[in-house]
Amino acid sequence: MLKAVEQCMLTWIKELENDEIYELFTHLPHGKRLRAKLVLKIAGTSEQTVKLAAVIELIHAASLLHDDVIDEAMSRRGVTSVNASDGSKVAVMMGDILYSKAFTELVAFDDKIAKAVASAVTTLSVGEYIDVKMGEQFNNDENAYLDMIYKKTASLIEVTSYSAAVLAGKNEEDYKIYGKNLGLAFQIIDDILDIVSDEETLGKPALNDYKEGKTTLPYMYLYNSLDETSKKRLQDAHLQALDTNESVWIKSQMKEYKSVERSYALARTLSDEAIKAVSKHNETELVDILEEMMRREF
Repeated sequence: MLKAVEQCMLTWIKELENDEIYELFTHLPHGKRLRAKLVLKIAGTSEQTVKLAAVIELIHAASLLHDDVIDEAMSRRGVTSVNASDGSKVAVMMGDILYSKAFTELVAFDDKIAKAVASAVTTLSVGEYIDVKMGEQFNNDENAYLDMIYKKTASLIEVTSYSAAVLAGKNEEDYKIYGKNLGLAFQIIDDILDIVSDEETLGKPALNDYKEGKTTLPYMYLYNSLDETSKKRLQDAHLQALDTNESVWIKSQMKEYKSVERSYALARTLSDEAIKAVSKHNETELVDILEEMMRREF
């Protein structure tokens, strides 16, 4: 039924009566539609669930358009980003259009769902702000990092699961826990992949997060394992274009001190908590989604 979600979004964008916007939207890169899958697997297939999935995916697409502008990203999932091909102004306006259209359709839902999704989008935007400010200097506060990725990434996945559970009349809190922990684990794994994957797999240079100012968990764990001289070397590399020597050094140190493995262990703990929350409801497909995410190559 993902095709129905895609068609719903296309229909809504077509209603804007602007061929350029429609054409641009059809060429936006997208992943596996995780959020839409969650809605359909939790709440089943109906006109309402398809529309909810489409609303969430429009919001997610809008956030990525803005994110690429902020990060000055030249590509998204191996495809040229809108800000690179059409300029930042177009990318920002396109993001605004998708947000606005999503909210136009959201108001048709029950207040409980509409308010929850709207609140999550505010949280997401605050998370993006925190991420930008946090990237201005080396960060070694794990709790601050986890708070940021909850707001920026996990909050939308959390409300996706929660809203689907409301639609289906299921235990809202259990599915909320599932969505939150899935979102946190997803971001941690994504941060790990930035370090261990190659440029072809990532669709962007490896270790790019650190160059952009993102001090993710593996860097924090590494920093706390190093002597003072090496700590300074790692800090000095922050926000810098890393040459081969520095990249090799960082990766070798992470291997020595098992920084990636420790980060993965936290993601695994979060994942297990999410599995526990929905296993009592025999949600085997939701468990499969988590396990597939945890097995991503690295």
